[in-house]
Amino acid sequence: MHNLNRRRFTQATLGGILGLGATMPRIVQAQSGLTDVIVAEPVHSTGYLPLYVAMDQGFFAEEKIRLKILTVEGGSGHTNAVLTKQAFAFIGGPEHNAFAKAKGAELRSVVNVVNRGNVYLVARKGAGPKDRNFAAYMKGKRIATQFYGGTPNSITRYLLKDWGLQPTDVQLQEISAAAALSAIKTGNADVAVTTEPMLTRGIREGLWEEPFFNVPKELGDYAYSTLNVRKESVDKEPQLTAAFVRAVVKGLKATYADPAMAATVAKKEFPTMSIEDMKATIDRSFADSMWSKDGKISAGAWDTCSKVVRTANLLKTDIAYADVIDARFVS
Repeated sequence: MHNLNRRRFTQATLGGILGLGATMPRIVQAQSGLTDVIVAEPVHSTGYLPLYVAMDQGFFAEEKIRLKILTVEGGSGHTNAVLTKQAFAFIGGPEHNAFAKAKGAELRSVVNVVNRGNVYLVARKGAGPKDRNFAAYMKGKRIATQFYGGTPNSITRYLLKDWGLQPTDVQLQEISAAAALSAIKTGNADVAVTTEPMLTRGIREGLWEEPFFNVPKELGDYAYSTLNVRKESVDKEPQLTAAFVRAVVKGLKATYADPAMAATVAKKEFPTMSIEDMKATIDRSFADSMWSKDGKISAGAWDTCSKVVRTANLLKTDIAYADVIDARFVS
C-alpha cells in the first residue's frame, strides 16, 4: 500500500504552488519512470473515495503515473489550476467545463466518479410531508440550503421549479452545510438540504428522520463529479489521458468489489472522522449507488447536470454533450 499523504499538496502549500504561475509543469517525467500528474480537488471528500482507492491500491503506478492531489478550497480554484497548467485534471461537475467554454476555454470530462446528486432533503422531526405533493408541502417553508453557486443550492432551485414553485414561494436560507443542523435545531428552518455525515448526525440527535426526498435515487444518473482535463491534453497526450482514465476506472471497480478495503482507505484519508460518521457515509454511498461503476458519463447524466445549473441560472445556454465531455477513453 502507498502512503497517500506523501503525495498530497495541502492548502498550506497552495500559495507557493500557485505563485509559480504557468511556469510550473503539470506533469513531470520522474527518474523512476513514473509520470507525475496532479489532480486538483475543491475539497477533500469521501465522495471522491474511488480516486483515493486507485491511489492506495497502486492502480496509477500500474499505469506509470504518480498521482498527486492538490486541494484548492473555495471558488473555481481547482478549475483554474487546470486552465493554467498547474494541474493535469480537476474533479468537479462538467458544468465547470461549460462555464469555461463560455469564456473561450476548452475543457473535457474524461471519466465519471460521482454519478448521483449527493444531497438529501430532510424535514424537522415529525413535520415531514405526508405524501408526494411536494409543491403544497414546500410552499412557504424555510429551507436551509448551501450558498448560491454551490450544487446543493442549484439542486434546491431545480427541485422547486420541477414542483411548480419559485424561490420566492419559499424562504431560502443560504448558509454553510454545517449550519443546517443548527438551523433545524433552533427552529429557524423547516427543511434542510444536507448530505453525509451531517445527515446521520441529525438523525442521531433527533432533529430529523430519514430523508423525505432522496436526490440520488430520485434524479438518477447525474454527472456530479467527473475528472476533467484540458482539451489540449486529450488531443496531444492521448496515451497519458487513456492511462489516467484506466487507473480511475480500476479504482471505481475495486471500490464496489471490496467495500471493506474501500472503508480502510477512507479511514486513512479521514483519520479524524468518527467511526460512526464514516460508516454512515460509506454505507449510504453504496446503498444509493453514489459512485459510477464503470466511469462512463451518459448523455442523460449530463442532461440532468445541465438542467440543474441552467435552472439555477448559473449556465445561460444549453451546451452540447460533445462540447464538455469526451468519452473515448472509457470502454
